[in-house]
Amino acid sequence: MNWQSEDQKYVWHPFTQVKTEKSPLLITHAIDATLIAADGKKYLDCNSSWWVNVHGHGNENISDAITEQFHQIDHVIFAGVTHPKAIELAKRVCENLNNNLKKVFFSDNGSTAVEVALKMSIQYWHNRNENRNRIMAMQGAYHGDTFGAMSVGERDCFNVPFEPYFFNVDFIPFPSKEEERTILEQAEELLKSNAYCCLILEPLIQGSAGMRMYSVEFLNELTKIAKKYQTLVIYDEVMTAWGRTGKLFAFNHSDVQPDIICLSKGLTGGVLPLGLTIATQEIHDAFLSDEKAKAFLHGHSFTGNPLACAAACASLDLFEESETWINIEAISKRNELFYQKIKNHPNVSDARFMGTILAIELKESNNQGYFSEKKEIAYHYFLENGLLLRPLGNVIFINPPYCLTEAEQNYIFEIITKFLNQLNEH
Repeated sequence: MNWQSEDQKYVWHPFTQVKTEKSPLLITHAIDATLIAADGKKYLDCNSSWWVNVHGHGNENISDAITEQFHQIDHVIFAGVTHPKAIELAKRVCENLNNNLKKVFFSDNGSTAVEVALKMSIQYWHNRNENRNRIMAMQGAYHGDTFGAMSVGERDCFNVPFEPYFFNVDFIPFPSKEEERTILEQAEELLKSNAYCCLILEPLIQGSAGMRMYSVEFLNELTKIAKKYQTLVIYDEVMTAWGRTGKLFAFNHSDVQPDIICLSKGLTGGVLPLGLTIATQEIHDAFLSDEKAKAFLHGHSFTGNPLACAAACASLDLFEESETWINIEAISKRNELFYQKIKNHPNVSDARFMGTILAIELKESNNQGYFSEKKEIAYHYFLENGLLLRPLGNVIFINPPYCLTEAEQNYIFEIITKFLNQLNEH
């Protein structure tokens, strides 16, 4: 079979201009941090297969858990029914959050986890008969591709056809260090109106905006201001959770807690789709009523899928092993050392790191953003050198599986350095 022609004939790929894009890479095998193509060439999975595969490919613990679960129960309706793995997962996630987040709602990906959080927030105030109908978010945000998630995200080229259908959102600027105080004052001026049902944030790192990072102090202060005016605070930790920032959750770096947290991506070790939206007991209890219409009337066919829950529990097992955290710390330290080496490179306009995430912003004469020509140049250069590394516009970044070896990470750095050194030749 000619897979290239068959793919072109039948498959519609995401985030791809099919007319101009080259044929996709055919991956047939994967093990640990390595992807193996049909022609036998190997590629390091520098971005964890869209930021999800935290423990590496083919992990035996997760494989065994899924297999065992399949022989017990593969799937069952989750309305009026429950099963042991969903209960175990909900309990363990709440225990790991170790705060007032007590009620877990299951969905199937990050976008829907956010959609659920927004609907919870809106209905929470509706059920209390309080008129809070405004939503606050941050410029540059990405929260997913469903309509609610797009509404609270950056209004950019991705969303132009859909903007007439978005609901209104008040966006605060992304906080540069110099403007933090001014932005906090602007936010408080809005929040004091008591018109806001919720504030939604990606804590500490905006992923799709180019791994932009802001301070723990700003996160603390903004969250405290929102809570001062009883605005519900949603942390979208779809990308930032599960060790990415050096701690299990990004908010563990702070001294504040959200009212709702959204989880997905690395939740199952990146093996099966699953989303969780965890809320406080107070939010949950606002839906308790003799009126059935006040229930949270939302669900998905694969809500609480037992196979996904089993994978997530196996992933949590791995996070309880010291080896996982030793690997995370080692990757983080190597990121810091490399950052120090290249932060002043003449072709780098900015570099930043946090935990296992390292981002390098390439200098550009014109601000092309996501459609930067350097993105294509970099992507294909890295492929030629055995790295599957998909830049965000002019931002090169790595967030690899935690099984990445020192030799593999040093090779990534070697190829990035070579690319930076020869960039002016293009």
